[in-house]
Amino acid sequence: MPDEEIQHVGWFTFHFDDERWAWSDAVQIMHGYEPGTVTPTTELVLSHKHPDDRPAVAATLHEMRRAHRPFSTRHRIIDTGGDVHDVVVVGDRMTDEQGHVIGTHGFYIDVTPARTMTQEMVTAALSEIAENRAVIEQVKGMLMLIYRVDGDAAFELLRWRSQESNVKLRALAEQLLADYRQLDYQDTLPTRETFDHLLLTAHQRVGGIADTVKP
Repeated sequence: MPDEEIQHVGWFTFHFDDERWAWSDAVQIMHGYEPGTVTPTTELVLSHKHPDDRPAVAATLHEMRRAHRPFSTRHRIIDTGGDVHDVVVVGDRMTDEQGHVIGTHGFYIDVTPARTMTQEMVTAALSEIAENRAVIEQVKGMLMLIYRVDGDAAFELLRWRSQESNVKLRALAEQLLADYRQLDYQDTLPTRETFDHLLLTAHQRVGGIADTVKP
């Protein structure tokens, strides 16, 4: 994967068969390690979770391995220096060339400066969508609502996906906007898993026609 200039967003992979983890440089830094100095394991991953959050994260990890389902969680990690970070972690299915699910891959985003989204933040996000019609700003506002992060974190997430997939930022934002608009739902919004999957796979649809996605 490309080198990461953004240190608040990074990728991870996890293979089910041998429980093999990989962290990008940014995720290693989030946990307090110099890049290239740590080989993550399941035990190490869990050891960095905040004690109050560890049981829920362990249960999520167990369910992910059992059912091979995507997941999305917001919790706290403690780095090697003892500092606490608020993180959003999203994982989607990772498949081999035959389409068999072999693991999960996704991203960490460090949202430590941001707290739980208040009504004022929700209003600000909606205002960004309504008042600024630039496609990047529209998608940034949507990411603020979906992941309950502030505007800077939402833009970092979008820019990171652009760098990771080697797709221009505007093209990626246009694809995500088209994907969101084509979601098929009535009174109930789609699940977070639906939004997570669209974000992680949007680069594959740039230049094509996105299929309608049902929650």
